Amino acid sequence: MCGISGIINKNQKQVNEDEIKSINDLITHRGPDDEGFYHERNFAFGHRRLSILDLSSDGHQPMHYLDERYTITYNGEVYNYLEIRDELKKDGYTFHSDTDTEVVLASYDKWGEECVNRFNGMWAFAIYDKEKDTIFCSRDRFGIKPFYYTEIDGRFIFGSEIKQLLEFYSQKFVNKNVLMDYLIIGYEDHTNETFFENIFKLEQSHNLTYCLRSNTFKINKYYSIKKRNLNKNEKDSIDKYRKSLFSAIELRLRSDVKVGTCLSGGLDSSSIASVASKEYQNKSASQFTAIHAKSFQQNNDESKYAQEVSDYCDLDLSIIEPITDEFLENIDEVVYTQEEPFGDSSVFMQYFVMKKAREIGCIVMLDGQGGDETLLGYERYYPAYLKSLSFLERISGIFSSTKNSKLSLVQLLQYYVYFTNAKIRLSRLLKQNSFVKTEYMSMINQKLLDQSARSFMDTFELQKLEIFKTQMPHLLRYEDKNSMRNSVETRLPFIDYNVLETAINTHENLKIKDGWTKYILRKSVDNILPSSIVWRRNKLGFEAPTKSWMYSIEGQIEKMIDNSKIINTVTDNIDFNKLNEIQKWKLFNIAKWEQIYGVEIR
Repeated sequence: MCGISGIINKNQKQVNEDEIKSINDLITHRGPDDEGFYHERNFAFGHRRLSILDLSSDGHQPMHYLDERYTITYNGEVYNYLEIRDELKKDGYTFHSDTDTEVVLASYDKWGEECVNRFNGMWAFAIYDKEKDTIFCSRDRFGIKPFYYTEIDGRFIFGSEIKQLLEFYSQKFVNKNVLMDYLIIGYEDHTNETFFENIFKLEQSHNLTYCLRSNTFKINKYYSIKKRNLNKNEKDSIDKYRKSLFSAIELRLRSDVKVGTCLSGGLDSSSIASVASKEYQNKSASQFTAIHAKSFQQNNDESKYAQEVSDYCDLDLSIIEPITDEFLENIDEVVYTQEEPFGDSSVFMQYFVMKKAREIGCIVMLDGQGGDETLLGYERYYPAYLKSLSFLERISGIFSSTKNSKLSLVQLLQYYVYFTNAKIRLSRLLKQNSFVKTEYMSMINQKLLDQSARSFMDTFELQKLEIFKTQMPHLLRYEDKNSMRNSVETRLPFIDYNVLETAINTHENLKIKDGWTKYILRKSVDNILPSSIVWRRNKLGFEAPTKSWMYSIEGQIEKMIDNSKIINTVTDNIDFNKLNEIQKWKLFNIAKWEQIYGVEIR
């Protein structure tokens, strides 16, 4: 796991060494173990290394292959590299390291751009092909690893973080369309655009090929989720899902450094902890490490569940309990880390978990992102599930859903109306955000909002949208930025593409059964976790003590918002007494981000 940098000069001049080094130095936290550079006639690669596989100097990057025909700067892990390496060896390929990086290079030589379809993992890389005079760039199927790019002053620049590209801009302007989607609808990371004008990201499942002769590039999509015939057989579905998930966890334990896990106490993280701990303890004869972030507010404190899982699985559990002062001390740090405004203060809890992981020497952490999106785990998914049922089944489903979730009958019906009707949803959003000026209201992504409402008619389409647009992308951004800021690699078994495809193509009645969300996961781990964990009705995650934290910055919020040129430009007559906590946080976050990054509005 690492950080990458690249500069291409379209005027054919050599890249200044100081320029590539300065943007590479900005991501030292992503790779504190080593740095490297590669210069060609008109471009340069930079690399920062976080050593995970083959800790020797053989893993140094940028790495060359076949007498420097290929050169790579690479961030990520291909977990099935051993299997691919064995296959390549049969075709006569030789290897001089135990890294997955060398396997990626050999795979590109063997299969060309199609190589990425053979990888099981997460990646963002650029490969210089000397014979073709191209730079082949790729981002993993679901966008776990970031790849940002921009074009300015006759240069094409890419990197792992936005701050690297901002170095080439004397002025930074807010992308007003993205800003409005965030402020009014709550969408983040749903397009290839960012909150900064002219800073883009290579979207998940996409390759970018840059031709150095013509100084042009093309982007193509290499992967999409295929819909297969759904298996309605419960036993077969559970067995298949269990096998794929357990295999994904086992693959993600491949490491030459210590591995641990995040443990909220919910079903997803507990499932990973249980499976991983057994495998890890068998291999290393030592306890598996878990870290839990405890909220000091009783209403969202899940530490008792984390402790129960720890006792049951014999984990080495660390519980952190961030106090208000820690939140206050780290506001600027976390906003700087995330680079773009984010949804709520729970991001801080994840940041503190990653900070603790680094402190105790746990360089690789497993995490449960993707469990909800792939198995209909959120309460807002109930309407789509209910729509998939016949009329009589729907009546029964409504009552079983309220029985086995935290939703009341009234709340469930409200969800049903709100999420399946774009007009009602839009009307409520516009009313809640009436302080936004009319000319900016029209900038929101109405098309995506309509698509979201339509998707509730079909669970497959809903899950695709949540995975690629409206839900998972921003969670993966939080994960990557928080972990890598603390020089920690996170691995996500639930979005192993085999696990995800198995989950997506499981029948709706086995994702939610008798009102129980994530039914096949519950059944898959029913014999390896306490029933009080497996059959919990409420779910929280790493919830922050939001009320207390927001109260502690009440005065600062109003002052920051009043002084924000961006907010003053797009809003009018904000009544702070009418704002809810989410609105306050969004406005404050915009103002703080504007201040830290020096962002202007046209």
